[in-house]
Amino acid sequence: MPKTKMARREAIEGFLFIMPWLLGYLIFRLGPLLASLYLSFTNYGGSGAPKWIGLDNYVYMLTEDPRFWDSVRSTLSFVAGFLPLSLVIGLGIALLMNQKVRGILVFRGIYYLPAVTTGVAVALLWQFVFHKQYGVLNGILSWFGAPQIGWLVDPNVVMYAFILMALWGVGGTMIVYLAGLQSIPSELYEAATIDGANSIQRFWAVTLPLLTPVIFFNVITGLIAAFQIFENAYIMTSGGPNFATYFFGLNIYFTAFRSLRFGYASTIAYILFILIAALTLFVMSTSRRWVYYAGEKE
Repeated sequence: MPKTKMARREAIEGFLFIMPWLLGYLIFRLGPLLASLYLSFTNYGGSGAPKWIGLDNYVYMLTEDPRFWDSVRSTLSFVAGFLPLSLVIGLGIALLMNQKVRGILVFRGIYYLPAVTTGVAVALLWQFVFHKQYGVLNGILSWFGAPQIGWLVDPNVVMYAFILMALWGVGGTMIVYLAGLQSIPSELYEAATIDGANSIQRFWAVTLPLLTPVIFFNVITGLIAAFQIFENAYIMTSGGPNFATYFFGLNIYFTAFRSLRFGYASTIAYILFILIAALTLFVMSTSRRWVYYAGEKE
């Protein structure tokens, strides 16, 4: 009986400790999530009672709304361009930052610093860099005789500008890779060296296989983050030019707070959720073929 009372007391105390988080999750996360799901089936302009319209929002979005397909095209283009480059460049920088040289901690801090800067400051900085007439980038290109490029005003070029800007913050990916590299036992490299493997062979036979769990983590987190791009596009282009940067986040924001179509904005948000979840599950389903844990194929 004393043990039963003690177990009950511990259970109650544990429940009380998690109560603030639980209430916060129910009120500020799960509640709005379920409310937006309901609103996605309604016509709601922010005042009055929502009017139930069933699947009309989804049908209109998929068949009649050109702005939805603009957001799909621009978001997928950004993800397809940014994610592979961030994985490769982040790994390359991590390999350099893993070297035992003097002052390496300073270099690690410098490369990681852009990952912790605020989005608004970064957007304003890159808006100046990409300026067609007075931008730093065009100024450098002019030294080589290149013409001025409308990085933020040319619909054929603006996506490259956003991908380049996003790669500036690749330090977050680099840090995760660096942690994975430092967790690889040095004995494996010594054994491979004794077997006659050069640096490239050690990378393909030792480093890359043991780094696949970290690569998998970066793919998942990078995929989710890339689909949610918003503040840079909002500040720099507002979805232009010619809806070339009309990402999902902008579409949801403009639909809700400019057009006051909260029901339809909830529909777009849930389609974004479904798209991210589907791609995430697809990547996870393929992980058994290429992700290794403890030296064995999962």
